[in-house]
Amino acid sequence: MKKTIFITILSSFNLMIFGQASGNINYRTISDFSQNSININPPRNGEISISVKGLANVKADQYVAIFSLTQTGKNQAEASQIIDERISQSLKEIKIQKNVEVFTDMISFVPVYDYISEKKIFSKRTYNEIPKGCEIKKNIHIKFSNPEQLNDFVKILSQNEIYDLVRVDYYSTTLDTVKKEISTKAKALLSEKMKSYEGISGQTFINDEKTFSDGFMIKLPVEMYKSYEAYNSNSLDIKRSENVNQASKSNTIYYQPIFDREFDFVINPVILEPVIQVMYEVKMTINKKQNTKEYVIITSNGDLKNLNIPK
Repeated sequence: MKKTIFITILSSFNLMIFGQASGNINYRTISDFSQNSININPPRNGEISISVKGLANVKADQYVAIFSLTQTGKNQAEASQIIDERISQSLKEIKIQKNVEVFTDMISFVPVYDYISEKKIFSKRTYNEIPKGCEIKKNIHIKFSNPEQLNDFVKILSQNEIYDLVRVDYYSTTLDTVKKEISTKAKALLSEKMKSYEGISGQTFINDEKTFSDGFMIKLPVEMYKSYEAYNSNSLDIKRSENVNQASKSNTIYYQPIFDREFDFVINPVILEPVIQVMYEVKMTINKKQNTKEYVIITSNGDLKNLNIPK
């Protein structure tokens, strides 16, 4: 009795601590990670399904950041000259960094139009669209290995009025090794589960027909960012004739990795920084053989004949 009371108090204490340290994320209207139940489908047609899910959190060792910039000019020559100067001055400093590679990507080259008004007697004012100049868009791709270098790139590019960080892609040279590790571990655990099922059912599955299926899924950090607004506003009882000016609320963007609670095992479970998440599942279906009974009779002549008995 004492042991039961102690466990109940401890569980309540843990829940209270989690609630105090959950953060402003609870201001989200809908939380998509509140599912706590396990849905298990019963076996059908004598089949037994055994599955193992594994998750590996892989730290990236290579990164590619993409910055975008736009330049307009009276003509192509002016726009090209200005944008090339901005890029070359930036890349000159960026290339000094260790283990850095750069690539410039031409995105678009389009004309820019403006309107002039034309007023005629006894007619409405007319606006005519005319060419005003041209616009060039380019992207700068920067490959680097130290994530702290990104701060240096931002400072250098901002000096040349390049502010648009489009995305940062994460890569790992150990991804193939991690895939083999997670696959081997999952299949070993699948074998242990099968032995456990044999012990529970009191029968062996060695001679039964088995089918296997497996697959990987990889989630990159760029896919795993979410946002919310954290604020608490008072409700007012006002008349329709009165105006309310609401303050703008700031959006918080945060990294939300896949939770590890649905997996049988996790490699590198503690996440400090955005990581590449590798998921793997292997499933085995066992088709149990149906035991059939044959009835045989011996005739007066000593012959054996099968006896068909309806089931």
